[in-house]
Amino acid sequence: MLRIRLTRMGAKKRPFYRVVVSEQRQNRDGSFVEILGHYNPKTNPPAVELKMDRVQHWLSCGAQPSETVNSLIKKASAPASA
Repeated sequence: MLRIRLTRMGAKKRPFYRVVVSEQRQNRDGSFVEILGHYNPKTNPPAVELKMDRVQHWLSCGAQPSETVNSLIKKASAPASA
């Protein structure tokens, strides 16, 4: 089963994450099918960049997002309030 989840990148104590599509049984930082975006929790406010068209494509193909990625998708798709 395909899963949309985070993979950790960056230096020690300075993480950032890639949002990727990977097989559920793969390691967290193992091989993946496609990179869908980036998430940096260290910036203020945290930066979320997602390719929403590709996210929708993988969701329609049956990929399941993790809980964290599901909340990031909701934040990224919400209109920016001014």
